[in-house]
Amino acid sequence: MDLEYETTPAVPKLIRFVGVYAADGGLRGELSYLVGSRLGRTHCALCEITHGALSESKKWKTCRAAMPVPFDTFHRNDQPAAVQEASGGEAPVVVAETSEGYRLLLSPPELDACLGSVEALGEALEEAVAGAGIRWPSVVTSMTEVPGAATP
Repeated sequence: MDLEYETTPAVPKLIRFVGVYAADGGLRGELSYLVGSRLGRTHCALCEITHGALSESKKWKTCRAAMPVPFDTFHRNDQPAAVQEASGGEAPVVVAETSEGYRLLLSPPELDACLGSVEALGEALEEAVAGAGIRWPSVVTSMTEVPGAATP
């Protein structure tokens, strides 16, 4: 007698978020972005969400600290190869590192749609994780359970 077992595919677990800025790191890259953004020649939606005039905003630091997984950021020129591959070389983006590898979560247009809002980024991450079929860590089931995080 043959027994057939129904197998359920494993659901990848979220390990961390990785954001990639549409700017190069280092003194030259930072200055180039700063001048370009002030003159309207350069734009990075992720920078507008996470930073104030010269450094990370207090609101972003609070939100990031409350997330159930780390949110690491890189510049276009210092991102890990696996992140660059998952993003197709686009920036700015947010990529999820999962138990099964890296996946693009938020593209440049999706980050633009956040309009510089930390809360909108939280909502977009929530929707993207659900839409990608990624499992949150077992301590929480979503960003809406994180104190200080965006709520839909």
